[in-house]
Amino acid sequence: MILYIDPGTGSMLFTILLGILGAAFYFIRDIIVKIKFRISGGKADTDDSKLPIVIFSDHKRYWNVFGPICDELEKREQKAVFMTASEDDPALDTDYKYVETMFIGEGNKAFSKLNMLKAYVVLSTTPSLDVFQWKRSRDVDFYVHIPHAASDITAYRMFGIDYYDAILLSGKYQGEQIRKLESLRGEEPKEIEYVGIPFMDEMKKRLDSSSEKHDKSEKTVLLAPSWGKSGILYKYGKKLIDALIGTGYNIVIRPHPQSYTSDKDMLEALMKAYPENDHLSWNKDNDNFDILNKSDILISDFSGVFFDYTLVFDKPIIYTEYEFDKSPYDSAWLDEEMWTFEVLPTLGRKLSMDDIDNIKEVIDSCIDSEEYKSGRDKAREETWMYQGQGTTRTVDYIINKYRSLKEGE
Repeated sequence: MILYIDPGTGSMLFTILLGILGAAFYFIRDIIVKIKFRISGGKADTDDSKLPIVIFSDHKRYWNVFGPICDELEKREQKAVFMTASEDDPALDTDYKYVETMFIGEGNKAFSKLNMLKAYVVLSTTPSLDVFQWKRSRDVDFYVHIPHAASDITAYRMFGIDYYDAILLSGKYQGEQIRKLESLRGEEPKEIEYVGIPFMDEMKKRLDSSSEKHDKSEKTVLLAPSWGKSGILYKYGKKLIDALIGTGYNIVIRPHPQSYTSDKDMLEALMKAYPENDHLSWNKDNDNFDILNKSDILISDFSGVFFDYTLVFDKPIIYTEYEFDKSPYDSAWLDEEMWTFEVLPTLGRKLSMDDIDNIKEVIDSCIDSEEYKSGRDKAREETWMYQGQGTTRTVDYIINKYRSLKEGE
């Protein structure tokens, strides 16, 4: 008989094991430090192994967030270490002098190293610090979270950002959401710093300097769904794809990277049913700039790519009717509607099942309409503060934080 442990139980057991190993590690290390202290006649042992700034990325797709930050650290000759859980992260191909890049293993292997890290400041997009496998190291002074999308900070799984010391934000409504959660949960206020959005700044800069011209004689429609059962491919699937093919336009389907894992069976069936041809392609580029720039309209559900598309490229969107269950997310604690769902109707057209048979007319009306431009301008103002300054403000914050912590020792 083979002993089976379900993934949830396995994760819990691994978390317990990490806690035991971590406690044992610190216990043994404390004993060694005390022995050294006595042998040295009571002289303190200076430990220079504490890293000044660490950046952790749990997936290579977040290099668009961290690349500009690492470039700025390198430019300022500030020593830092970039740790990634992706063996093929683009960061590992950089030629930095001051920023060291390293692959620290995937999944639990990466977290086991992070849990015993020694650093002044750690910056990451990864939520659920001190909730699941990633535990706060007692030898890290300060944890800073930076979002990877220009939307609600309450869109994380419950308690996703509670145990960070500071959050870097791009819109006042995000800060208000955090303060409401802290008040409801009786938590001490964490630091909030409004810095803007480095990756969107870089995307806009790239767009402004791009000389590439796309053929506008043929329209290109980008279908970019979120992953999971609530996503557009589960809900509309073949019916929507058939309708899009029927428009005669170029159709590009770009599944969320997580779909290749979580929605594997569904996705493989669709890719087999709709092989690539001259007017249909499946896109899985790590960098989404080219396809966002090339396409004329985006169709999605509640994906964060909406904001890259509308705010940077200033193009219309079509979003599907959504049934978003807030219960697992921080947003469930708040009575008001999420900012994302409030702003969507001002950015583009909602698509219902009844509209699919007329999808070509819906697409054409959205592309030709000026109705949503004012909505895009308003959303840009609300969620993208300090445009063009995101990287410098972020690096200013983490360097100043490191220096203040070091001086305060």
